[in-house]
Amino acid sequence: MNIPFLDNWRKRHGGDGSRTLASAVGGDAEGVAELLSECELLRVRAGQQGLELDDTPASLEALDQLPPRWRDDPEELPWLGNDAGLYLGTVIVRTVRGAAWHVWPGGHPVVRLASGREINVVEAGLGWAVHGSPELSQVYAEAAEA
Repeated sequence: MNIPFLDNWRKRHGGDGSRTLASAVGGDAEGVAELLSECELLRVRAGQQGLELDDTPASLEALDQLPPRWRDDPEELPWLGNDAGLYLGTVIVRTVRGAAWHVWPGGHPVVRLASGREINVVEAGLGWAVHGSPELSQVYAEAAEA
């Protein structure tokens, strides 16, 4: 999986690019959460529209209300969608009891709820960025109910 900020993170932590996300942090759950919460592009674009992302469910609702100006840039669209998914996952992990990041063997991050259900947040973020659905706040609400 190509995560835009992962190369910079690997450089800071001495990685050569051959390791998966899970092995890059040595199974450290906090390290995974920190890495996935960066969402730099999304945070910059939201800030340009006057929205500070504070890792709360309310910020997901605010993101859902932004005009989708990012759709004007087809090269940036997948990166922004990826960040939106990682941000969604960050909010879920930080606010839903028992939720945690889980990294599949191929390096694909998902959020695993206490019930065992896994949410492919990156897929949800890409759908939100490209089509406007599902809304990020809707995915969050479903996770919080599970």
